[in-house]
Amino acid sequence: MEYIVISITALLVSSLTLFSGFGLGTVLMPAFALFFPIPLAIAATAVVHLANNVFKIFLVGRNADRGVVLRFAITAALAAILGAWLLGRISWMPAVTSYQIGERTHELTLVKLVIGISIIAFALFDLVPKLRNLSFDRKYLPLGGILSGFFGGLSGNQGAMRAAFLIKSGLDTEAFVGTNAVSAFIVDIVRLIVYSTAFYTASFTQISGDICVLVLLAIFFAFIGSFVGSRLVKKVTLRTVQIIIGVMLAIIGMGLMTGLL
Repeated sequence: MEYIVISITALLVSSLTLFSGFGLGTVLMPAFALFFPIPLAIAATAVVHLANNVFKIFLVGRNADRGVVLRFAITAALAAILGAWLLGRISWMPAVTSYQIGERTHELTLVKLVIGISIIAFALFDLVPKLRNLSFDRKYLPLGGILSGFFGGLSGNQGAMRAAFLIKSGLDTEAFVGTNAVSAFIVDIVRLIVYSTAFYTASFTQISGDICVLVLLAIFFAFIGSFVGSRLVKKVTLRTVQIIIGVMLAIIGMGLMTGLL
């Protein structure tokens, strides 16, 4: 079942991410989280996200504005280290509480609570018009890097906040897309290094062949989705899709926050 869910999610979301406002990681991470522990789900999603950004860089990276990348991505990378480190710290903390429904015991852990809140918060960026149209002046780029980088490292959710700070940077469409891809790539590299270090030092035995196969499948279908999406971008209106995905994310976030997932 997980092979089908992950593959279809990667295909559909990567085709929508070009114009839906939702990032690949925002939706793919909850799909991984249905089958694997939260820290592993975030790391697996980061690998897929990184591979997809490499693909994007080959396509549009040459259009990136180096000045904006330097002002935004450096602080984002440093903050991502802190966020990824914090994820590692809270991942091993005991459950805050537990309860039983029927014969099944549900545990609410701190990492589930934090990630659940994060998923809901970033879903609101695309569901609430005022948040969806939120943008900041160019002078706040370093601050934007800190905020988006930190949450990128902690939960993998960074796209909406990154776009909010880059959108008012005086970039044309091509430069914006290229700068966005390069900045995301830098954050992905940094947080994956921290994740891998944390997993190694913790002797993370839950990394199995299954997760590796799923990551490869997700990368493959994400590439296909990106190609399909590039052909549909001018033909589809996706406000309804945004709302549907937002509601689904909110449900998943609530499930994590309550320990049901």
